[in-house]
Amino acid sequence: MYAQITGENPYETPMRIYPAVHYTMGGLWVDYDLQSSIPGLYVTGEANFSDHGANRLGASALMQGLADGYFVLPNTINDYLADAPFDKLADDHPAVAEAKASAQGRIDTLLSIQGTRSVDSYHKELGHIMWEYCGMERTEEGLKKAIGLIQELREDYWKNVRVTGKNEDFNQALERAGRVADFMELGELMCVDALHRRESCGGHFRAESQTPRVRPCATTTSSSTSRPGSGTARATCRSCTASPSTTRQSNSSNGVTSEAQATYLASGRP
Repeated sequence: MYAQITGENPYETPMRIYPAVHYTMGGLWVDYDLQSSIPGLYVTGEANFSDHGANRLGASALMQGLADGYFVLPNTINDYLADAPFDKLADDHPAVAEAKASAQGRIDTLLSIQGTRSVDSYHKELGHIMWEYCGMERTEEGLKKAIGLIQELREDYWKNVRVTGKNEDFNQALERAGRVADFMELGELMCVDALHRRESCGGHFRAESQTPRVRPCATTTSSSTSRPGSGTARATCRSCTASPSTTRQSNSSNGVTSEAQATYLASGRP
């Protein structure tokens, strides 16, 4: 694969390895409770530096997100809320009564719908939408479509989801249903945020904002020492006038065609 992309045989020429953006993304400082230097502001998952520093790879990011969300924050934020200098509220305070009624109403609604779709099916469909339209590469068209799809999915969720069990029991199905409902709100928020952020940021690429790059033509000499983009480059890849027979000329050092080199160079990769 490396030889097909670069036009170089790694058995003969040292592979070109360089730090990717994942290694330089950094992360905000947090203490052991995941609280930042701003009191009350907690930073979780890939946004902080706590477990992996600037390293942002798939497995480490997944581990940090799960560890922070499931194990650390439920304890540390509770401690902050318990000790924070807030005014004490009596159990009969209108705000307390409103919060209790809202939570109970949501639980009652989830259990009473008795629809035909499982919570997991909605979760998977939401994940598919986010993967397709709010992943590493985003476009305005895709993000607007994702927002519409999530809104439609959420509307159907509150009409057709099926949650088994009772509220009085230890009900993991009910707990999962509440979380997926929250995921839909979060997913839409992420898409809206990505839609307004038109520049590429961190590891996310906004397709409309890329800068055109002109690369040398991949027409190279057949010398065993030639490298992609060197030698007899005559024009840019955008306006290359080389004939098909020239661009398909084999590189005698590794047997990889210059067509592969042209594809690599035209992709804009380093």
